[in-house]
Amino acid sequence: MSLYIRKATSQDIDSLLIITKACAAYMIEKNIFQWNEHYPNRAAFEQDVIRNELYVLLETDEIVGCIVISTLMDEEYKAVNWLSPDGNNLYIHRLAIHPKAQGKGYAQFLMNFAENYAIKNNYRSIRLDTFSKNLRNQKFYELRGYKKLDDIYFPKQSIYPFHCYERIF
Repeated sequence: MSLYIRKATSQDIDSLLIITKACAAYMIEKNIFQWNEHYPNRAAFEQDVIRNELYVLLETDEIVGCIVISTLMDEEYKAVNWLSPDGNNLYIHRLAIHPKAQGKGYAQFLMNFAENYAIKNNYRSIRLDTFSKNLRNQKFYELRGYKKLDDIYFPKQSIYPFHCYERIF
């Protein structure tokens, strides 16, 4: 098995929507209403490709996951009391592994890639959010050294908050 990461292209978006819809259904089965028909969506992935910030994870030649590594701070993040000053930070979005490929360390592989990218390019920290009802994700980030900070809300996704996390490098 050959595992590798490359920049995504617009031709990858259909595959990524299949993966994120499968992830949404998988989470909803577990009463985790983090993703739905509104998010993630084609427009978000198209913007990620335009900004050159979307990466895909391939197992042999099949896309099994993705991650967005962005320098753009979303409006919702501006009120958060981050651990480090704004301006030299990366933001992780839309980390997804197809449910049939979960449990193999692929999310760790993508986060290692993002963290190495941050270190190599002298970013101060990585910031991200995860759903307050997704305990598996919270544990995943906390075990990697991310500190839980303030909550934000995405009303189109859930009435429940999303926890913000940051790891300083």
